[in-house]
Amino acid sequence: MLTIYHNPRCRKSRETLQIIEENNQKVQIVEYLKDVPSESELKELLEKLGLEAHQIIRKGEPVFKENYKGKDLTNEEWIKAMVENPKLIERPIVVKGQKAVLGRPPENVLDLI
Repeated sequence: MLTIYHNPRCRKSRETLQIIEENNQKVQIVEYLKDVPSESELKELLEKLGLEAHQIIRKGEPVFKENYKGKDLTNEEWIKAMVENPKLIERPIVVKGQKAVLGRPPENVLDLI
């Protein structure tokens, strides 16, 4: 079973979900803007991705530009920022077991199928 941290308004997120469905994979959809991951969930996602928190920050978002641009935050501080402002979380993130990928490009999800 795959889990996708999904934003239905995002084209890349929709494309990634379509690839999952076209490959007949069971999928749990988490609309992370409504069901915001906790700090511990984000830490677990980052571990599965093999990335640091700053690497999954959406730097084009107005909330980033207004509040975080040019700041040198720790991993913990970035995680707190993402919990407080989930729009900062890069999307989609797809998880299978102990591995996760960013769906940018959407074809990255094929590594989990």
